[in-house]
Amino acid sequence: MANLVRWNPARDMVSLREAMDRLFEESFLRPDLFGFGESPVQALPLDIYETDNDVVVKATVPGVKPEDIEVTITGDLLTIKGEFKSEEKTEKRNYLRQERRSGSFCRQITLPATVDSNAAKATFEHGVLGLELPKVEAVKAKTVKVVAK
Repeated sequence: MANLVRWNPARDMVSLREAMDRLFEESFLRPDLFGFGESPVQALPLDIYETDNDVVVKATVPGVKPEDIEVTITGDLLTIKGEFKSEEKTEKRNYLRQERRSGSFCRQITLPATVDSNAAKATFEHGVLGLELPKVEAVKAKTVKVVAK
């Protein structure tokens, strides 16, 4: 048999207020809950700029060996994958703070222009991955000379 309960609007308002308080507390005390903490942007910071002939990408990947980085270009989508490897833990340690990254990363970026992936060049120096991605001929700006009659 169902019991009827009288609706009390004040009870619902208190629960709404408590929910809003909890929302604000969690957003300031645990900012990663809403995407402000460790994000892909922080895990793999990038600089991307365009020249007349190339799209240039610089990615900071400290502590990663060049052979552990995978770069793929599919259409206008650039994907950079790799892994930050942690040191082998042979002994139990009582960490006071552990902030060095470990684990895999994957960053995908839509390129601003169509590039020739067969002519792409990758360099790695001092923890910075550099990519030079030549634009296809159809995308390059062409100058047409105006001739007077």
